[in-house]
Amino acid sequence: MSSPTQEVDSSKTHFTKDVPPAPQVGAKAPVHPNLAFPTDKPTIIVFLRHCGCPFAEKTFKTLTSLSTQYHDVNFIAVSHSSPEATERWVVSVGGNWDVNVVVDYERELYAQWGLGVSNTWHVFSPVTLYKTLKLAKDEHIFNRNNESGSRWQTSGAFAVDVDGTVRWAKVAASADDLPDLDAALTSLGVKVKPKPPPEPRTDGFL
Repeated sequence: MSSPTQEVDSSKTHFTKDVPPAPQVGAKAPVHPNLAFPTDKPTIIVFLRHCGCPFAEKTFKTLTSLSTQYHDVNFIAVSHSSPEATERWVVSVGGNWDVNVVVDYERELYAQWGLGVSNTWHVFSPVTLYKTLKLAKDEHIFNRNNESGSRWQTSGAFAVDVDGTVRWAKVAASADDLPDLDAALTSLGVKVKPKPPPEPRTDGFL
């Protein structure tokens, strides 16, 4: 469980790294010793906001669900929370299934992929706050205690083919701006499977 000090620290603006533009579609994916891509299958890589963020949880759960359905695709989630906090968070949200979780505590990978520090509007706009409440109401995904990591970190997602070329890219425009991972799959030539119908609501008015 996080302490009040850790919660306050997560709201502080972390030092800014030199962040180049995010790789564009058709460019080669950045190379880093801590992030290896297989050469026999394409990859979808998601950079999370921070462990405890409800939008990170929603994205991660979508990613883990896809990882159980598309075994010919490599799935990676990158966290900048500490290794211990990341591990506890992954367990608390249901496990990583077939997703490879990479910890980038110094945010070197985030910076390399063009994901820097956001601003107040990105995190606390009225739309973002409304969607936070809606996510809690509709899907029971709430803010969790944040043991480490920065609420100001921008998230993003990319699709990379077997040749190491970026085929799809998404840098979040706001904290609630979730990546369309079906579009990421499609960009890799993967046929997206039909979604099961949503379960009927039993609360409120039907």
